[in-house]
Amino acid sequence: MDVSPQYRQAWEGFWSATSDAPGEAIWDSDPSLTSVPHSELLLPYADTSLPVVDLGCGNGTQTRYLSTVFARALGVDLSHAAIGHARRADTAGAAEFAQLDLADGEGVRTLSRRIGDTNVYMRAVIHQSEPPTRPAVAAAVATLLGERGRGFVVELTPGSKEVLRSLAEAPGGPPEKLRRVFEHGLKPADATEDEVPGLLRDAGLAVLASGDTALAQTAHLADGTRVELPARWFVLAPAS
Repeated sequence: MDVSPQYRQAWEGFWSATSDAPGEAIWDSDPSLTSVPHSELLLPYADTSLPVVDLGCGNGTQTRYLSTVFARALGVDLSHAAIGHARRADTAGAAEFAQLDLADGEGVRTLSRRIGDTNVYMRAVIHQSEPPTRPAVAAAVATLLGERGRGFVVELTPGSKEVLRSLAEAPGGPPEKLRRVFEHGLKPADATEDEVPGLLRDAGLAVLASGDTALAQTAHLADGTRVELPARWFVLAPAS
């Protein structure tokens, strides 16, 4: 099952309209706020001699950090425009980047055959995926882990929808960076509380650890407070 043409175009449109400037996408926060603490949660369980694949890598900010932690880092994204951003930003050639539809099972299996068992990092992908494709996205994590890989998945919870609604209804409307998300037809925080754990379980994944967190955004409130969206994280392994 592939994503719909409309969904694909929404992401191509968003990334095509986004400049190479760091932080222009609302979720493109500094690694110190995202992949650094996330890696610290994953590392007690992961073999860093294995590669890591950043699923839904966007412009590759987190992938580049992950390349300093794992033996090899690869970022994949549905959007060709996003991969273009990622390659231009990686002036040191620290990571590899490739276009991939996570709902394309054969494409995911081809990647798995190429790189072998790998660790996985996936930040806020399932919650905004089209509902029919969400099982395939979760299955992509399991396929790539193989037998030895470990995964870190963090997803927005329904509480984020309330934060986003409050921002949208604020005087003057939502912050410009959030407005651009809505203008391109993207739907953040569109998964229920129990949906993500169920999808991971049904994909054959075991939860080794989990907890509540908040995903830092690059937008700020009028008083300068950083926007943070409630989320839940999972450290995953293949179910025995």
